[in-house]
Amino acid sequence: MDNKIVNIDCVDAYNRLFGLPTRHPLVTVVDLNNAPALTDNVRMHYGVYALFLKNGVNCTLKYGRRKYDYQAGTVVSFSPGQVIDVVMTEGEISHDVLGILFHPDLIYGTPLGEKIATFDFFDYSQLEALHLSDDERAIFINCLANIDKELDHPVDSHSSLVISANIQLLLEYLSRFYDRQFITRHKVNSEIVAQFERMLKEYYDSPDTKEALPAVSYFADKLCLTPKYLSELVKRETGMTTKVLITQHLVNVAKHRLAVSNDDVGMIAYKLGFQYPAHFSRMFRRHTGLTPSEFRQKIVEQN
Repeated sequence: MDNKIVNIDCVDAYNRLFGLPTRHPLVTVVDLNNAPALTDNVRMHYGVYALFLKNGVNCTLKYGRRKYDYQAGTVVSFSPGQVIDVVMTEGEISHDVLGILFHPDLIYGTPLGEKIATFDFFDYSQLEALHLSDDERAIFINCLANIDKELDHPVDSHSSLVISANIQLLLEYLSRFYDRQFITRHKVNSEIVAQFERMLKEYYDSPDTKEALPAVSYFADKLCLTPKYLSELVKRETGMTTKVLITQHLVNVAKHRLAVSNDDVGMIAYKLGFQYPAHFSRMFRRHTGLTPSEFRQKIVEQN
């Protein structure tokens, strides 16, 4: 059965879906335990930012073809443009969920509006959710309570700044909690980095011509992660960005092929996945200080 499609282009659209009141047109704090209406098999097109704390595991969320890394005490976050499928577990009749939704218009002209793009978890949390400790859960709930209390205050000239500041505080806490999760998952993350490095090596194991250069998105897709999450994970584990590791490997492969093959520079560039030999030459010189031809000549002279 196809999911019902709902456009969450404003907070009121979400509230109406669950029969909840709208106290502010641009932000809402929700407790779905108190929702008079429930929904199932729904596809939500988000036009707002949203954060939810899932206290139980009575529903399945899917982003594209993949399910969330989801369990009790999990926080998931969505940003405008994401599409999420919600399917209730058979026999369950409640949504044990707390959360907040806010429209981008709320934060325009505020410090949060300037910083919102730096909270990367809005881009990768759909594939790697945040699992809270009991203390972290209490902090999350307290932040929501402070925002909820402000929503009961009559709207004045300070409202948007006070609300956005409290939302930013919540997001800063979530960044801290993600830092903790990266550390506590060191063993798992190390295995993912090892997989990434193995796939990177295998990418050029065959001499076949590649249709494109290896991209972060290619490896992230293979590992069922988002590019930003993979990049953050690799940087924390190795101290280098994913792009740097890919480029280093590409340069090493290029050096090997220049040294052992008789292919001209243009052919090597094409087989590596470059559309234009000039792009290959510029990249190679930027990282080695030599053009491909100069490097090849140096190898000949050394031998």
